[in-house]
Amino acid sequence: MTSTKGRGELEEEIHVSSGGVRTDDDLENRRPLLSKTPAQAECYSVSAAILPFFFPALGGLLYGYDIGATSGATISLKSATFSGTSWYNLSSVQTGLVVSGSLYGALIGSVLAFTIADILGRRRELILASISYLIGALLTAAAPNFAIMVVGRFLYGIGIGLAMHAAPMYIAETAASQIRGMLISLKEFFIVLGMLLGYIAGNFYVEVVSGWRYMYATSTPLCLIMGAGMWWLPCSPRWLLLCAIQGKGNLPEAKDNATQCLCRLRGQASPDLVSDQINLILEELSYVDEEKQVGFSEIFQGKCLKAMIIGCGLVFFQQVTGQPSVLYYAATIFQSAGFSGASDATRVSILLGVLKLIMTGVAVLVVDRLGRRPLLIGGVSGIAVSLFLLSSYYTLLKDVSYVAVIALLLYVGCYQLSFGPIGWLMISEVFPLKLRGRGLSVAVLVNFASNALVTFAFSPLEDLIGTGLLFSGFGVIAVASLVFIFFIVPETKGLTLEEIEASL
Repeated sequence: MTSTKGRGELEEEIHVSSGGVRTDDDLENRRPLLSKTPAQAECYSVSAAILPFFFPALGGLLYGYDIGATSGATISLKSATFSGTSWYNLSSVQTGLVVSGSLYGALIGSVLAFTIADILGRRRELILASISYLIGALLTAAAPNFAIMVVGRFLYGIGIGLAMHAAPMYIAETAASQIRGMLISLKEFFIVLGMLLGYIAGNFYVEVVSGWRYMYATSTPLCLIMGAGMWWLPCSPRWLLLCAIQGKGNLPEAKDNATQCLCRLRGQASPDLVSDQINLILEELSYVDEEKQVGFSEIFQGKCLKAMIIGCGLVFFQQVTGQPSVLYYAATIFQSAGFSGASDATRVSILLGVLKLIMTGVAVLVVDRLGRRPLLIGGVSGIAVSLFLLSSYYTLLKDVSYVAVIALLLYVGCYQLSFGPIGWLMISEVFPLKLRGRGLSVAVLVNFASNALVTFAFSPLEDLIGTGLLFSGFGVIAVASLVFIFFIVPETKGLTLEEIEASL
């Protein structure tokens, strides 16, 4: 299927307007092609769609595993009996560095992604993430002293930042529109599954000498599988075409390569239908000024500004509605309900992980049928109710512990139906292709920075205004996020990425 057409013929074929400036007439002329149903435009084989999802999703699983394993590793590391080190007597600051070292690394990884994402491409960025994961896990597990352990945690975090940036992009750009929402939401399922596996590993090794080393080392086989799998997978066809349009390659050759990659990703799909999809992507890209390098200011203009408001708004509200803090209080809430022993605490963590997994599974099954907005509106409404219930428990109902338990379970369930999977899904869908790498890196940076803000500001605010008022404040923010979702966030169910871009 080698293309022999010259650049001018290809541009004429995809209806490039003279001068490359989009007009209302251009948009009207494109509507017949863009109005194709997804079934017409994107036939696919289910078996062919599995691996292009699975290997990137391992990046999310390794992120979740780190969260779960670290909760057990800190107990093991600080134990005089089970640490297996002479430096187990860690201060609160040192413990904080162990716990948050990967978060700092993720922030740096997000910044790196802004610079290297479009140069490397989604596939090679994920390979780099798997290498960073592997080195970080090995350094942490084998650390002879505290300083090396922190370096390992930081390197692992860089892998998190790169993976959480590239994985949703790769999945979104390679999946058929009919299953894109399910697959990206399923990546959130993998994050939660990773947390659950981390909790289980922590429970298994917590009373083993140097158990924390085994907890971190357990992730290394998955790092290798992820790297090998991404090496085997094809590049994103959209990224190949974007590079060619921006003058970094030969367009006919890139079109041929992108067609071959998309045929492989779609399995038994008809080559003619794949060619139609390639032409759709090219038509959207035909308005990119190929001689002009994308500048930083462009991500805050036009369509990308709209996408930035949607994507960054969602991930910001995802964190500042208290998600890190509510989970931080989980152990305290369950202790008040009678689960006071250390073994009870680890079992409760596993049960919470199972609940998160189940509710994320529900979101995965219904997101492409119900749509993004209904899940967001329904789930965030439940989050607001649960936060006001928690506030009432800490201010008025301290003797009624079941209210707090119900509120906690409601919060976790509703979060996993809404912000958990839908936030990552939407940021992978709404950015225009030519700015997707940079736009999504900003959104991921906002996600991790907001997480850090809530995590580190919680204790001072709690001391200043009290737990009850603080949860009320989170509840008010949840109501504000509902207003944002209702008026700003669009429905993207069933649309191709090009249709979403055209509609912004």
